[in-house]
Formats: sequence, structure tokens, C-alpha cells
Amino acid sequence: MAAFESLTDKLQSIFRNLKGKGKLSEKDVKAALREVRLALLEADVNYKIVRDFIKKIQEKAIGQEVFESLTPAQQVIKIVNNELSELMGGTQSKIEMAQDPPTIILMAGLQGSGKTTTAGKLAKNFKSSGRSPLLVAGDVYRPAAIKQLQVVGERVGVPVFNMGTAKTPPEIALASIGHAKSNNNDVILIDTAGRLHIDEDLMEELQEIKKVVGPHEILLVVDAMTGQDAVNVAKAFNDELGITGVVLTKLDGDARGGAALSVRAVTGRPIKYVGLGEKLDALEVFHPDRMASRILGMGDVLTLIEKAQQRFDEDKARELEKKIREKKFNLDDFMDQLREFRSMGPIEDLMGMVPGMGQMKNLQMDERDLIKIEAIIQSMTREERENPEIFNSSRKRRVSRGSGTKVQDVNRLLRQFTQIQKMMHKFGSAAGGKKAKRMRLPNLGFPPFQ
Repeated sequence: MAAFESLTDKLQSIFRNLKGKGKLSEKDVKAALREVRLALLEADVNYKIVRDFIKKIQEKAIGQEVFESLTPAQQVIKIVNNELSELMGGTQSKIEMAQDPPTIILMAGLQGSGKTTTAGKLAKNFKSSGRSPLLVAGDVYRPAAIKQLQVVGERVGVPVFNMGTAKTPPEIALASIGHAKSNNNDVILIDTAGRLHIDEDLMEELQEIKKVVGPHEILLVVDAMTGQDAVNVAKAFNDELGITGVVLTKLDGDARGGAALSVRAVTGRPIKYVGLGEKLDALEVFHPDRMASRILGMGDVLTLIEKAQQRFDEDKARELEKKIREKKFNLDDFMDQLREFRSMGPIEDLMGMVPGMGQMKNLQMDERDLIKIEAIIQSMTREERENPEIFNSSRKRRVSRGSGTKVQDVNRLLRQFTQIQKMMHKFGSAAGGKKAKRMRLPNLGFPPFQ
């Protein structure tokens, strides 16, 4: 994840040195924690939070239980992981759904934070989970704000309640409840106006909307790229409005990540979602424990599996499972898996979810590697894709010319596919019959091209 890349690299280096020492002394732990402290400050984490965070770790890491452990460095890393998770909230904080629908969610934030797009992303999430959301155009000041929400609503297939600019935002918000009940919408997402800064008019309007509709959730959308300013904005909104949660946007950007680590401790309010791109499916539920694991370079397999399951086609999975059992997994199947993998999100983020992959720089991939693999396979004949063992020098040269790649690239792909094919066939033999049915999972298809 771009926001934590520098921090992750530094922490991995610190812990690698710690592991290399074998037995640890109090001096070793304190020296490592000084480096952790510096890395967090450089990541733009609030200095008071860093001070308290390091103090907690030091109290737990300097003790007989750690020093007498067979793996003292691992024990220290485990303590850091646990404290990092607690710093960000400890456990996932879910949206509070109303017992008597509709659930009303008020979206707040400064102008440019990504509020309207986030409302659309949330609407898409609710729709995917079987609910019937309604987007409400409550920003009557910004030019084209209503049109922007309508475009977003159309893209995610969610209706938009709009009364133009003749009514006030509180009146629009109140009217949307009756509309939602009449049309069986069980979730209302109210998009509101933002300003370039926090001012009295903005807060008074939000407080009035809160008063007339009584939202079940007030989600503050903040731009992670603004660093500590994001934390200050969150604190100000919470003091004035009483938010219930935060959505951090642009965590895929070149931010230092400090906002994600500071906002919970400063406001006492949980991060509920994180935005990881412009696409309308680029919104993730925030899991503090999983984020801590990713920051420490330990991967996030659960989120990876969830992403795969969102695109999971049971019929395709059965067909693939049959091919694996019958040892017929070929390059066409491999390309299908590659395309599914590409559809799950930015390659760098996906690779960061694989435990240990962040430390293996020689196995890092980007979008160009996947495009190259696909071009090579598409330049093959059907017979070659089904029976790659028939490749000879002339066939390889033809494929390399057709795909605009080098013969070495074709050789590398064929060599790695042979290894994957053997692994698949071995898995198929071991998981036959009833056992295979129990093991039916979406295949993630990681193509280690480099």
C-alpha cells in the first residue's frame, strides 16, 4: 500500500536486524524502539501518540518472558503488531444498521476529500450486500455537485433523490426519508456540502441536518494525503458534530500514512473504511489487525481471499477444479486466472497482501508484467496453449515476435507455467473426491513473472 511503503520498509529493516542478533538485551530492544519511534515520526504520526505507543511496547518488550524466549525478536515483533492494531482501534467497527429502516448515514467532510465518490462507493457496497440504498443530493452550493452525484449513482445503479437548489439541505434530507420509505430504500446516504476549510456556516448546516433527520451514522471523509491536517480536521468535526466514524480516502496515494495511525487515538472515533483508488469498487472495510499486519510486511491473506470471493464464479471454479483433478490445467486457464487477479485491484496492493512478498523485491510485479504475460499467451496457437510441451525454438521465436517480447520472456513464462502446472496437478491428485469438494476455494493465480 503506497501510503505505508516507506514505513513498512523501515520497520522490516529494523526487525531484520533484531532477528539477526539471536539473544536480545535490554539495550538491543531500546535501540530498535528508538528506530521505530523515528520511523513513525517520519510517517507523520502525531508525536504524543508515538511517545505513548513506544512506552507501551517498551513496558511489554523489556521483561524476562521476552528475553528468555527461544525467539525473542519474534516476541517483540508480535508485541509491536498487537499494539499497532490497538492504536488503530483493535477490532473492525461496523456500520450501525437501524432496527427500523431506513438506516440514515450522513456524509461530511471538507471540499475535495472525496465525499461524493465515497458515498457512491458505499452505496455500491450496500447494494452488493442485498440492500436497497438511496443517494441524497444535499450539496446545493457547489456547481455541478448534484450532477456529479447523479453520474455516480448511475454508474453504481443506485437512485439519487434530488430537489434541485430551491430547498435547503436540511429540508432535502428530511424529505428523502419519506421518499425512501415509499420506495423501499433501507439505507439513505446523504451527500453534503464541503468547504475548503472548517467554518461556522458549514457546521451549523450539518448540525441542523443532524437535528432534523437523526442519522444513525455520521461518517467523516478525510483525505489521507493531507497527513496531520486530516487528523486535525477529524478532531474538529468530532468536537463540533459528534461523528461516529471516519473514511480515509487516497491511501493509495503517496501519503506517509500517519493519519491512519493517529486518527483513532486523537478522536476516539474508529476508521470504518479506507479508499484505495478512484474506481467505485476501490473501498475496503477497515480492519485494524489486518492493516497492522500489512504495515509490518506480514501480508493480509484474509482481505485477499475476500477480494477473490467477490469475483468468485462457482461454475467456473467447478470447471477449473475438474481440470486440475484431471491434469488438464493449461495456459488458457492460467490466463483466465491472470485476468481475475488483475480485476481485484492494483497489483502492488495485492502483492503486499501476500505474506513475505514485500521483502522479496525480485518477485515484485507491476501491471506491465501481467500485460506481457497475456500478450505472450495470446500470440500462441490453441494447440500450443493446450500442449506447451510442443514448443520448439521456431515456435518460441514466432510467439516472441507476435507478442513484441523477447524469446527469454517466452522461455521464462513456459518454465514458470510448467512449475505451476505441476503444483496444480499435484494438488489435484491429493485433493480428489470428497476432499476436493470441501477445499473448493477461489483460485488466486499469482504469476511470479520476474
